[in-house]
Amino acid sequence: MKKAVFLDRDGVINEVLSKRVKFVNKPSDIHYLKKVPKAIKMLNGKGFKVFVVTNQGGVGLGYLTEAGLDKIHEKMKQDIENEGGFVEEFASCIHKPHEGCECRKPEAGMILSLANKHGIDLSQSYMIGDREPDIEAGKKAGCSTILIGDDDPENLADRHFPSLYEAAIYLCGQS
Repeated sequence: MKKAVFLDRDGVINEVLSKRVKFVNKPSDIHYLKKVPKAIKMLNGKGFKVFVVTNQGGVGLGYLTEAGLDKIHEKMKQDIENEGGFVEEFASCIHKPHEGCECRKPEAGMILSLANKHGIDLSQSYMIGDREPDIEAGKKAGCSTILIGDDDPENLADRHFPSLYEAAIYLCGQS
């Protein structure tokens, strides 16, 4: 069984609700957070399979199409590969918020599906996100959890770091 890191997208890999971009609705809206491709490359180098699990209700709400979302993810995948990292797969919940699906975080559907498909040992894996639903989904799936951001005042996650890069340094030192 393989170990993995499941990453939320917006707020972990790329900017969202920032001065430059509110939402990522087209490839030109992508602005990576500091050292993200390097962090993914480091994780790959320590044997972690890297997956992105992202709620993208904007598709269900009509702000972008599935094809448009695929273009965004293709660009991200290529950009990360150009820096030496590799994302195995992007999984997206495209349902509207509050639709009651099993894939939308805080549910664990996307993580469980990817783990089953790729032979992932969830007890050796991590869910990294920037919001409570990400952490909740990771815990429901049986992963260790890491919250990205300046603080974790409610101690939601097993660990917290200011960025994916710092989380990668920690994980690479642990494995």
